[in-house]
Amino acid sequence: MGRPMSMTLSEKIIAQACGRSNVNSGDIVTCKVDLAMMHDSSGPRMAGKMLDELGVPVWDIDKLVVITDHYINDENPDHKKIQEHARAWCKSHKVKYFIREQGICHTVLPEYGHLKPGMFCVGGDSHSTTGGAFGAFMIGIGSSDLVGVLATGEIWVRVPETVCMKLKGTLQPGIAAKDIMLKLCSKYGMMGFNYQAIEYRGPVVEKMSVEERMTLTNMAAELGAKTGIVAPDDITQAYLSHVGITAIDAKRWQSDDEADFTKTITLNCSSLVPYVAAPSSPENSLSISEFSQITLNQAYVGACTGAKLDDLRMVAVVLKGKKVSKNIDFFVAPATLNIRKEAEKEGILKVLVEAGAKVLPSGCGGCIGLGAARLGENVVGISTTNRNFVGRAGHKSSALYLASPYTVAASAITGKITDPRHFF
Repeated sequence: MGRPMSMTLSEKIIAQACGRSNVNSGDIVTCKVDLAMMHDSSGPRMAGKMLDELGVPVWDIDKLVVITDHYINDENPDHKKIQEHARAWCKSHKVKYFIREQGICHTVLPEYGHLKPGMFCVGGDSHSTTGGAFGAFMIGIGSSDLVGVLATGEIWVRVPETVCMKLKGTLQPGIAAKDIMLKLCSKYGMMGFNYQAIEYRGPVVEKMSVEERMTLTNMAAELGAKTGIVAPDDITQAYLSHVGITAIDAKRWQSDDEADFTKTITLNCSSLVPYVAAPSSPENSLSISEFSQITLNQAYVGACTGAKLDDLRMVAVVLKGKKVSKNIDFFVAPATLNIRKEAEKEGILKVLVEAGAKVLPSGCGGCIGLGAARLGENVVGISTTNRNFVGRAGHKSSALYLASPYTVAASAITGKITDPRHFF
């Protein structure tokens, strides 16, 4: 017999999912889905409604996770109807994993032990790519594709090319994964990796926490990628063990040494500076030195990208013993209730509140223009979120800048966009 063909990690997962010994980029295959995730916005009221119209059941109730995170934490009558519909739909379909109002789906999903290396997963949200931080191949799909998965448990895909994104060097104090992603958005644009899988590798990734890796894979969507992925290692195993998953085969789920990456890009992170994205696109990113004169009205630490526990730790490092500007409304919305509890336990929230933060409920909130952190008319804000399109986070006349947790914290102190390295 001939030698097995070398494959990238993404190709290995797709090959397993479609029942083939190997696949090549460009192949069109039908994959069996290991897990489907949907939230209250695109889930029961959209994909669920279409499934009911087809008159068929969910293909495998053990492989569906429904998480409410968008239209929560307020008294809006329309939002309450959406929640009532989600509850009723999940009850009628006997959904086993219905997770209500525990935080943002992309962070809740791994917290509850639903992801592990080698899985082929789909999610009804573009930032479902976050799941790649756990060595899973996870893609975001629309409601029409999602209803197909709910009915059949399968989806067709074109095997994407894999780009090797090698991050070398060492991140300097005050620099985070968010700066890496904004740098890449600046250089390659929002369609720079159209339908490609980005595999993040190199010494910087190897030292990163799982939560920082989640920032990399989450914002693969901002580069136009099909997904982002990180091969599992001891750091992955430690996180998964903490949430009750112990039986993983990390050695199996690695790209082969001779795998055919479509290209390799190397970024020297030792010389990386803080980056900021100007309104109204992540690709409008430049070195922070270009924004020193921008005065702010609001600072927001939130979202699946920027309110994980490590993100809150970064904010606390900058804010400890300091006060935010009296001209700033400073909001913090921990990504999940579990993260909020851990931040309280570590004393992080105490530091933030003493500095002047207003702590908001966990959920999508300000990222999608809901709740207290919604940007008002002509308000200029800075945020740890992943998108700043016109009107996404509030009034169409508002202006939103994107930055790392370090930079948002430093800017909250001064009232203008500020290089966080001044505080180290």
